[in-house]
Amino acid sequence: MTQGTAPHEFSTHKSATDESNAVGVAVAQFAPGSDRALNLATMRQLAATAAARGAQLVVFPEYSAFFEPKLGPSFVAAAEPLDGEFVTALAELAAELGIHIVAGMLETTADPARFSNTLVAVDQTGRLVATYRKLHLYDAFGDRESEWVLPGTVTDPETFDVGGLRVGLQTCYDIRFPEVTRRLVDAGVTVVLVPSEWVRGPLKEQHWRTLLTARALENTVFVAAADHTPPIGVGTSLIIDPMGVALATLGEAADVTVAFLPPARVTAVRTINPALALRRFAVVPR
Repeated sequence: MTQGTAPHEFSTHKSATDESNAVGVAVAQFAPGSDRALNLATMRQLAATAAARGAQLVVFPEYSAFFEPKLGPSFVAAAEPLDGEFVTALAELAAELGIHIVAGMLETTADPARFSNTLVAVDQTGRLVATYRKLHLYDAFGDRESEWVLPGTVTDPETFDVGGLRVGLQTCYDIRFPEVTRRLVDAGVTVVLVPSEWVRGPLKEQHWRTLLTARALENTVFVAAADHTPPIGVGTSLIIDPMGVALATLGEAADVTVAFLPPARVTAVRTINPALALRRFAVVPR
């Protein structure tokens, strides 16, 4: 793990002009594998580093609990219920560190041949406060996630509060569908978390940065996205403010970075750019 390049060292310290109620949000990236105990050990190390730097919320990637280069039966075998070993371990870690943790897992379903690509959020007491099951499956760029994963059903977004921020969840490929983020914003969300396994490929890193920035700009919200590191993911986890400014970013190595997000920043940006108030269309599920 690297320790302090200039971009994210700057982001881990509040300046004299920062609001006193700014919320420390961290993105943590690593390359999960098939060793579930090792994945949890890595997450513990990254979460402890984030908490020591002042984070109140730590965001881990999609498929943090288990991952292999190719989707297959091993993923179904690794799936767990929400009260299984992975979520229990996250809850204990969150309570120990006194922080919120969000991460991706493989959840069992009624279909013996497929699992749910699920995000879980646990609070500083270890309580499960939100879940999200990936709506848009990655049937693109030569992959077929739907062969092994059940898509989530469209329901009212589950949100939770950290400090003065309201937090919402979406996953990876979902960011190519602007309606997902807009529905979260309609539910009052001011920071959108995007745990991901953004597969490398031609122009894919450009897509990653552009889409995340667009979702922040068009919705005037903070966006915090955590990816897998190479060789499969692009890394480059980052936190973006409502004006599209990258507040904190990482490179290709396993690491964690923190940005302090003042809730009043969202209000201030929406005063300057009232795009949400001026819009003439609503989002309706298909």
